[in-house]
Amino acid sequence: MLNVCRYSAYPVPAGEYRVSEKKNEILNAYLGTCVGLSLCDRKARVGGLIHLLLPEPGGSDCLGKPVTYAVTGLPIFIKELHKLGSEISRLEATIAGGALVGDISEVDVELDIGGRTVEMTERILRNAGISVIKRETGGFFSCRLSLNLDTMESAIHPIYNNQVNEESEIIRPDIKMLRDSIEKIHSIPQVVFKILRMVREGKYSFQDLACEVKQDQVISAKLLKLCNSAFFGRRIIADSIDRVLVMLGEKQLIQTLMSAAFEDFFTGNTGGYSQCKGGLFNHAIGTAMLCENLAKKSQCMAPDIAYTAGLLHDIGKVVLDQHMGRAYPFFYRRTQLENEELFMAEREIFGITHDEVGAMLAEQWALPENLIDAIRNHHNPENAEKDRVLSSVVYLADLIMSRFLVGQELERLDAEHIRKSLRIIGLNRIKFPSIIETIPPQIFQMPFEREAQSRYVN
Repeated sequence: MLNVCRYSAYPVPAGEYRVSEKKNEILNAYLGTCVGLSLCDRKARVGGLIHLLLPEPGGSDCLGKPVTYAVTGLPIFIKELHKLGSEISRLEATIAGGALVGDISEVDVELDIGGRTVEMTERILRNAGISVIKRETGGFFSCRLSLNLDTMESAIHPIYNNQVNEESEIIRPDIKMLRDSIEKIHSIPQVVFKILRMVREGKYSFQDLACEVKQDQVISAKLLKLCNSAFFGRRIIADSIDRVLVMLGEKQLIQTLMSAAFEDFFTGNTGGYSQCKGGLFNHAIGTAMLCENLAKKSQCMAPDIAYTAGLLHDIGKVVLDQHMGRAYPFFYRRTQLENEELFMAEREIFGITHDEVGAMLAEQWALPENLIDAIRNHHNPENAEKDRVLSSVVYLADLIMSRFLVGQELERLDAEHIRKSLRIIGLNRIKFPSIIETIPPQIFQMPFEREAQSRYVN
């Protein structure tokens, strides 16, 4: 009779580590360009896993914490294992990640962020006398590094959905079906239109914003819910909208309000564009936060406008997600196994792409022209006609999200437009690693709910 043991799964996000003595737990790191390292001392029954974002800080203005970087994070990680009783001479290492995750470009080769993180990690391990017993780094695909704290065994798995069935006959929607799907998307709350207009015209006060919010009970409830979540890095334990408004402040109110208003649009199930529960919304929030930070760092535009554009850039996926159905295996194979860009697969099946559909939806909502432009051209910012700066900011944020936060959605982007996009927003290519440091840490805390609990056979 098989002895079945249930282990709890613990995701280790980028810029974090976890060390422990022997226990019934599996540590997981989902890796794209990031690098994961597991270390274990079998005799002491001690192990841990660290998820590294970059090889070293990108400059004096870096926003990351020490564990984010190989050069500063690994000494901390090794020291914590030693405190639990491990000996450096007995530690065994497994390294994974550092992939390109997408079509290779000249910029990828020049920057080689993942490769340099791997090299720095190996150099530190070599200097410390720690043996690497397993290594799977580089390549073009994301993976999952796991450490079983019960057996002290490490494993590297490709990130794929083994529930995907064989492809069946695909129903290709025509333009009428797509327009009907757009019509089914419920309209934006009126308060959002008012606030978008206020932001665009630059004529508003905090009192005006607060007054509009308090008049909409649904938005107020959603705002309370989101503020008591972990999305914005600090939980605001509040049971009144007045308390929330005071604690958020003007700028944070705009961003949180927009996120609360659009949360319902992105609540899709797995088996469509989302690879995990809440994947589309997590990606939208993360891209929005990164757009805001890019706008602040480059001083190229208003951060609140950048945030809104990042939040809405993939709104077209909400429409096309209604037609995924039987086509999901096709999309999964093309994007995750054959490394094809999502919009090419969309064009083949739907005859239209999510950025085009998103622009159609945004036009129906009568959104500002610069937001429509960014939604339509976030894959090709050089084609933007109304606001090339905004489209470039969204492209860069979307690209970074696709490379460094894997396992949330189907899409992967190439780096073809990095140089021109950086130039358009006034940043040097050499500064690109420091841009990655602007990823808000709380984005990495968004849970992989599919890993909440796993079953393994001894």
